[in-house]
Amino acid sequence: MQRYKGLGIMSGTSLDGLDIALCEFGYSTNWEFTIEKASTIKYSDYWISKLSNAHKLSGIDLSILHKEFGRFIGTSAKEFLSETNSQIDFIASHGHTVFHQPKKRLTLQIGDGAEIAAITNIKTVSDFRSLDVALGGQGAPLVPIGDTLLFSDYDYCINIGGFANISFEKDEVRLAYDISPANIILNLLAQKLNKDYDKDGLLGQEGSIDQNLLKSLNEIDYYKLPYPKSLGREWLNDTFIPIIDNSDISTIDKLSTTYEHIAQQISNSIKKEYSKILITGGGAYNKHLINLIKEKTSSEIIIPNQQIIEFKEALIFAFLGLLRINKQNNTLASVTGATKNSSGGAIFHNKLD
Repeated sequence: MQRYKGLGIMSGTSLDGLDIALCEFGYSTNWEFTIEKASTIKYSDYWISKLSNAHKLSGIDLSILHKEFGRFIGTSAKEFLSETNSQIDFIASHGHTVFHQPKKRLTLQIGDGAEIAAITNIKTVSDFRSLDVALGGQGAPLVPIGDTLLFSDYDYCINIGGFANISFEKDEVRLAYDISPANIILNLLAQKLNKDYDKDGLLGQEGSIDQNLLKSLNEIDYYKLPYPKSLGREWLNDTFIPIIDNSDISTIDKLSTTYEHIAQQISNSIKKEYSKILITGGGAYNKHLINLIKEKTSSEIIIPNQQIIEFKEALIFAFLGLLRINKQNNTLASVTGATKNSSGGAIFHNKLD
């Protein structure tokens, strides 16, 4: 069995930090994987401010930040690897999304792969989404091919991060889409209550559900659209947050109502009764949200071990990098709506192998 070692690096919309996972892959009749080591590098106030305000920058300043964030990723990867004895074959870095407007054929993830390769001296794959968008796709979600090849035991794979997304098979075709905002809006509301985030959903349990706000959120046009479809910060700012802001109820009730909305949208996305559902991402730790979802479905909800909860996306981006290097498709048109499957990602070589 040929084996490959790669470093998967992910920065999510919730700005929790930089996820780094050292992964080993092998293939005989099916793909196998292990996560050897993983950690999250919490963002400093500097990086939280830089990344959360990146969309406001001028072209030149955004280009400078793209380079600077690439150096930060490269330095972080080098330090991470210095604490292991592993020799790795490649780095796969998602970067941090600043713009995602596929209707305009625009998606931008900063964190220059050239800087990462220069600092680490390791082959680096980055910019995974651009080719799919150029082919008319959403450029998202990309994780479903990993769900297909690494997590096929589950009927549904749901990740609850900044946004909640779902991946599943229907008629032997992999489908996936973004369900709704999740931690990104829950964190914003918690911060208005002087908390960084709502640990275990304890704040969300204190408020009441406002039926008028809930109805307005559930009637958002996005939820009526057929998939493939995806969400981004622009949609959140332009569509979702104004509905929240226009409600005259208390912040705690807004938070409780948003929880109910997210749980309803997630449960609505589960069409197969008595299915087996894997839930990952930071939302898997939110006991209140998970309990709300369980109340609304007859399916088996499976919360995996900590490494899979926290680093599944980093793992799968390492896998996407491996597929790209091996010249295999890593993006599915059935998921993104592109004209064809593709192998996305720019490869930077700092040495010839």
